[in-house]
Order: sequence, then C-alpha cells, then structure tokens
Amino acid sequence: MTAAYQGGKVAVLAGGNSAEREVSLRSGKAVMAALQENNVAVEWFDPAERSILELAKLNIEVAFIALHGRGGEDGEIQAVLNCLGIPFTGSKVLGCALAMDKSRTKQLWRGVGLPTADALTINALQCDNLDAEQVMAHMGGRVMVKPAREGSSIGMSVATSAAELREALHEAAKFDAELLIERWLSGPEYTVAVLGNEALPSIRVKTPHVFYDYVAKYENTSTEYICPAGLSDDMEQQLRTLAFNAFMAVGGQGWGRVDIMLDAAGQPQLLEVNMVPGMTAKSLVPMAAKQHGLSFSQLVMRILATATVD
Repeated sequence: MTAAYQGGKVAVLAGGNSAEREVSLRSGKAVMAALQENNVAVEWFDPAERSILELAKLNIEVAFIALHGRGGEDGEIQAVLNCLGIPFTGSKVLGCALAMDKSRTKQLWRGVGLPTADALTINALQCDNLDAEQVMAHMGGRVMVKPAREGSSIGMSVATSAAELREALHEAAKFDAELLIERWLSGPEYTVAVLGNEALPSIRVKTPHVFYDYVAKYENTSTEYICPAGLSDDMEQQLRTLAFNAFMAVGGQGWGRVDIMLDAAGQPQLLEVNMVPGMTAKSLVPMAAKQHGLSFSQLVMRILATATVD
C-alpha cells in the first residue's frame, strides 16, 4: 500500500447516480471549499456526468471520495481508482463492498463476537411467501425493515404487525433485492466516527420521528445531536472501543462512522458502518471532529492525508 498526498491536484468525486446523489453533492461542495481554503488545487468530478476513466488524463494526484451509496461507497469506484493507480481517501475495495451490505456485515460482526441485533435476511422474491406472522412473533412483535445495500435510511420503515411487515418489505424492495428484517431496538442511538487509528467522541442522536429517517437526517430541524453524548466515562470508552473494533473488523481504513443503538437492557448493539459518511453542514463526523478539536478544514486535510492506493 502506497502513501499518497504530497501535494498536487485533488479530484473531489461527488454526485454519482445513487439514491444519495443530492447528499453527495452537498458533501462534495463542502469538501471542495475546505480544500481550496487550504490552497489545494481541486478538480470537481461527478461520475454521473463524466467517465471515471477521464481521471487518468487530468494529472490527478489523489481522489477525495465524497460519493455516498452505490457506485461510490460499495467498492466499485475504489476498484477503478486502483486500476488507474490513483490514491484515494477512505477504505479499499473489500472493506467498502462488505460494509455496504448490512446483512453480511452483521454476520461478520456476529462471527467475531461483536454485538448486533437479531436479524433475518430475505430475497425480495420471497416477500409474498414469507410467514410474516411467524417472523413478527420471533422478532418480538416490532421490527425495522431495511434494504440491505442502501444508505441514508432510504427505503427503511418500522413494522408492528404482519400486514405492516409485508408493506415494509415491498417498500424496501424498490431499492434492493436483499432485504433485512431486524429486531427493534428501543434504546437511544449513538454514532462514533473513526479517523485514522482513533475513535472520536460519540454523538447521541435524538429525533421526534419513530426512527432516524431521511427527513430527520437532512430536512428536519427538530433532530438533536448531543456531543459530548452525556455518557459516563466508562460507557463513552465502551462505545468508542466497540465502534473502532467494528470498523476494523470489516476492513475499514482512513475514516468512517459506526452507528450503535442500546437495547432494552442498555447494552450497545451495532447497526451499521459507513465508509463514506456525510460531510454536509448537518453531518456527524465534522461534529465529532469539532469536539475533538479539529475544524472542518483540518478534518478534510486529515482525511486527505490518509489517502492510499492498494
């Protein structure tokens, strides 16, 4: 693995064709402004508008990936950049591909002894033949349904009955062929950013919505982000250690963010890991970095400094 940024032009990759395009554009613009503030030569690059192969002709030293969701966070763009020999920020092909798949990430975490809520994965073709009553009974009567390979809470919904479960599955199936049915977690939600070899201060996420959905993340002003999270020193350290171990278990590198909820007994349960977290004005990694003593501009430069190529 080759260390990267020593100066030169940086391509900010943002936009793309995923369901998270609009969020990605906002992240990319914020990153680009921070790089320009640090006198870095920047090339804006939207893979939805230009072939990624054009990067080979642009004298690019490093690619700063601000693409969220499929095509940017799932290992695809990372594989192309590897082939082009262009160092890039964040995790590499395997880590990104694995983390994008919530179902397989949960299976891996369970395999290495990390806590995560009970869940069932089904193919969208199984929706109409699923014994929804039995699933609801097994899962405690309330579940979260998710597309297995989407982000930003897209396609997610809560079900408290067999009829609602069937409806939620059909909604999730609009976004993915693999669907995750997860036991409901009733405790508060936290998120922990990882930067380099350390976990940053945890953030508690409070929303009046039933769960932290797309509107709560990007459109609603009633969502509260509490950092420091108000935890005891022991619990804060427990969450940070758990998040770092979860990130490393899936092959995370450079930076990322791990989402955690407490169960009814107050025990932390891993939800998912984000390999290209948001970098918008409302995003959580910049908030944790600020609590850690890093400005947004400094955070961007720290992320840039971790860029490598396999």
